Amino acid sequence: MIGRVEDYFTAGCGRCARFGTPDCAAMIWRDGIAALRDLCRAAGLDETLKWGHPCYAHAGRNIALIGATRGAFHLSLMDVDLLSQPCPLLQPAGPNSRSADTLRLINAVDVARHADTIRAVLAELMDHAAAGRRPAPRVAEAPDLPDALVMALDGDPALAAAFAALTPGRQRGWALHVSGAKGADTQVARIANARDRIIAGRGLHDR
Repeated sequence: MIGRVEDYFTAGCGRCARFGTPDCAAMIWRDGIAALRDLCRAAGLDETLKWGHPCYAHAGRNIALIGATRGAFHLSLMDVDLLSQPCPLLQPAGPNSRSADTLRLINAVDVARHADTIRAVLAELMDHAAAGRRPAPRVAEAPDLPDALVMALDGDPALAAAFAALTPGRQRGWALHVSGAKGADTQVARIANARDRIIAGRGLHDR
């Protein structure tokens, strides 16, 4: 990955073979992400590099992160639950996201059109950061389990006990992993491959 924030705006994040080429997402959306950068810096945010992307912070707290895919560029916002009103421009980052925290755009003109709203959201998040306010912890919800996993738990008491002992986040990770398989046989295979890790109390991304 890159080592300087400026590299992102001139060549990309460095995570794939398109780095430094016109086909890099950061280059495709060069004008748009530059406009977002200008807004963030004009707001008084500190610019740093985190996770290979430009990150904007205030009072020691991350406020926003600029990124791009081949289909759009975006501004991801932190702690959006603190906003006094939901921002209608924000969308969930992905189909499994539980909060709308991403401003997704497809041209630099959109940045100019929504500039006042973006400034207001950044200013409010900066105020919360300066005051040390943090969102209330979210109440963990029990995940929806795919039928294959329900059947496996019903037929395997040891697996069921271990799964019940997992945190809701780990349960959700395994449920999404299993349900992401297209065929029933593949779902069953994923459960079988995951059994020892679940018994050990580990989540999908735990090593």
